[in-house]
Amino acid sequence: MALCDGLSHCKVALVFAVFMDLLGGASLVVGVFARLEVKGQDYGDMLVYTGALLVVASLAGWVLWYSGNMEGLTSRKEVGHISSAVDRLARNLSRKIRSHRGPV
Repeated sequence: MALCDGLSHCKVALVFAVFMDLLGGASLVVGVFARLEVKGQDYGDMLVYTGALLVVASLAGWVLWYSGNMEGLTSRKEVGHISSAVDRLARNLSRKIRSHRGPV
């Protein structure tokens, strides 16, 4: 498991991003370099566009993985700010939801 220590959190987002990059890259390469004609119609353009969309979709996975691994952010309590009304409301709502679900 020492190999995955640097990945830390959000491994699902990382796997999604890498998978989409590989699939999109392969689609782009096949679309550009392979002759894909079926009954006189060329399907290379479709693979190029699909590959580009998959690579763009992988950006969501990379953003989720990166933002999930950010450390060093301090909460308002650590900084010394008084908790706001929104924080109190969220805390109370969370307690109510927890109490309705019962013991886990």
